[in-house]
Amino acid sequence: MRHATWVAGTAAAVLTLAVPVAYSAGVTMPSFARTVLPNGAVLVVMPRTDVPLIAFTALVRGGGVADPVGKPGVASLTAGLLEKGAGARDAFAFADAVEGAGGSFSAAAGTEAITVAGQFLAKDQGLMVELLADALLRPRFDAAEFDSLRKRQIEELKAAKDSDPSGLIRLYGRRFLFGDHPYGSPASGSERSLAAITREDVLAYNRANFGADRLTLIFAGDVDADALTKAVTRAFSGLARAATPLPALTSPPRVTGRRVLLIDQPGAAQTHFWLANTGVARKFADRAPLDLVNTLYGGRFTSILNTELRIKSGLSYGAVSGFTRGSVPGEFAIRSFTQTDTTGKAIDLALATLAALHRDGVTEDALGSARNYVLGQFPQQLETASHWVGALAELELYGLDRSYIDGYTAAIEGVTPAAAKRVISEAFPAAGDLVIVVIGDAAKIRDAVAKYGPLSETTLAAPDFRARPQ
Repeated sequence: MRHATWVAGTAAAVLTLAVPVAYSAGVTMPSFARTVLPNGAVLVVMPRTDVPLIAFTALVRGGGVADPVGKPGVASLTAGLLEKGAGARDAFAFADAVEGAGGSFSAAAGTEAITVAGQFLAKDQGLMVELLADALLRPRFDAAEFDSLRKRQIEELKAAKDSDPSGLIRLYGRRFLFGDHPYGSPASGSERSLAAITREDVLAYNRANFGADRLTLIFAGDVDADALTKAVTRAFSGLARAATPLPALTSPPRVTGRRVLLIDQPGAAQTHFWLANTGVARKFADRAPLDLVNTLYGGRFTSILNTELRIKSGLSYGAVSGFTRGSVPGEFAIRSFTQTDTTGKAIDLALATLAALHRDGVTEDALGSARNYVLGQFPQQLETASHWVGALAELELYGLDRSYIDGYTAAIEGVTPAAAKRVISEAFPAAGDLVIVVIGDAAKIRDAVAKYGPLSETTLAAPDFRARPQ
């Protein structure tokens, strides 16, 4: 079996493991200041003098969930164009200003926010604020740059399908699981939706969603805090409130029973599969036992899932599980791949491991192993200014307080088998309640996957991520 990569192109979405990659043993948040500016924008500043760098993240709440109905990808194009010229600088001059200072500057749209992030030398604090303000307040949205970016994103999706579609299976899966809920709409857009988006759609999105009440600006590093606060206040003072309210999100329901989506990739030598149901939200109270149980089940190389599918049976080169947790519950998903002729065996085995998790739970010894793994794995993840702006952005976006970080070690250390049993029952779906999404040679695997439940189909060549009407 050839090795398969998990990520294909910028359109791919990486599965978020339940283990919180930013929180670790012995970590306490450094001091930071949080200020609400007169216009409602939020400014967070965390001074750190270990290296002469400043990292930043700007959040504009909304992201893909604020895309116009039927046009996923508008937020993604809007974000991409923030790097392509702003203020007095065209795309080349903007990039030259960043690179000339040895800095970095990027923007992307996620499900619930557009994020602008980067890093500059401390001596270039003024330039950093200037570029960030230009991008957020005075983007050019040049017509030629819009056309170029839209074409490139469409070609990246096509290229991912041609080379290795495994990175796209989550987009098909979320559409199949969540349907018309905003979580089912791909923030990246699809070939079909991107082709229909116009520059006017981007301008309208910008007018409707970019406002002081949606904006959080976060800086960490070797900052002159007083000078930075004054500069940011001055630079963003003219920003008014967003023209539209933040879209409300309702919790998507859980699936009962099984249903199957088969995505035909004629001639494929492998089958990629994604088994999922609605999970839990970011504020789920039992986060610590959730993290430990998922570590044991599918969150590390020696997990139950990977041991069965890779180490013992040799059916796959890898299998993982994880929770995507947003403001409302995202998905719990199992993901793996296998040779075409072992499709049924691999999916059966994955389902059996999930059923066994519910039946047998986890032992105290296993919890101890996972506890050591989690608390020993991530200390380095909160060492740099860039790590801290990411952590602060997470707290701000999801309305969490510092106890989410400061209390994590104690919470992990206090997890009991009873708490693990409770979280398995509450958060992990039953093996009989799943959507099953597969990409492979339909002519060879249709019978193998049809046994799991009602079957829907589409082709990898189709220009969107929806199943064909039955």
